[in-house]
Amino acid sequence: MTERERARLDQPRDLRRSLRPRRDPDPERFGRFAEGAARFLGTATFIAWMTMFIAAWLAWNILTPPSWRFDSYPFIFLTLMLSLQASYAAPLILLAQNRQEARDRITAEQDREAASRSHADMEFLTREVASLRLSLGEVATRDFLRGELRSLIAEMKEPEDDAPDTPR
Repeated sequence: MTERERARLDQPRDLRRSLRPRRDPDPERFGRFAEGAARFLGTATFIAWMTMFIAAWLAWNILTPPSWRFDSYPFIFLTLMLSLQASYAAPLILLAQNRQEARDRITAEQDREAASRSHADMEFLTREVASLRLSLGEVATRDFLRGELRSLIAEMKEPEDDAPDTPR
């Protein structure tokens, strides 16, 4: 008998493997199921199916012979079924709302961050435009240059007019 085959009392046993592979629970799986269920419970299709089911239940238990009825007039079993459905639907709807609220919170935070970045960018661009305006205020404009050139041309023409006629 080898060391491996012999049971060692000073060490714990190896875990036995089950025939079914063990999966780690996915917490999001039930949340997705709850959202799907809540989404379906809020549709006209669900209301229509529920209405048809209750109408069929009532018709069967009112119109059939008494020996075929399984839920007589106070319809206690129907009430139990509807209460059971409501007791499962309410937590599923609340879970779906909590997940939606968490997504909305993340979206709102991302929107706030984007708005903050946009605001900072706008402030930067505003400062840049203001500095460009100040810089342009110091730069000679086209009209200013034209005026200066005209006055220089006028000054250059004045000596010709005022100068005595001298041969060249």
